[in-house]
Amino acid sequence: MTTKEETRVALTCPSCGNDQNFLVKTLQMHVVHLDDSRVEVSEEGRPAVLEVLCDECEHALNLEEMDEGIRKELLLTLGAR
Repeated sequence: MTTKEETRVALTCPSCGNDQNFLVKTLQMHVVHLDDSRVEVSEEGRPAVLEVLCDECEHALNLEEMDEGIRKELLLTLGAR
């Protein structure tokens, strides 16, 4: 019998204790090409994380102060830099 362990990323708001829902504000740049009446995306960059907020109390969390494993998982999940 094999047991599969579930890996859970631990992130907790220091203000209210929320450990479930966070708002991550990102910025992503796109280069568009106009051809007659069509708009096409010719290039897009990876999103950059601007801010991480608690979804309950809107307390800002410092991305640089997060555990390295949590920060890497967050950026990987978002495809961000």
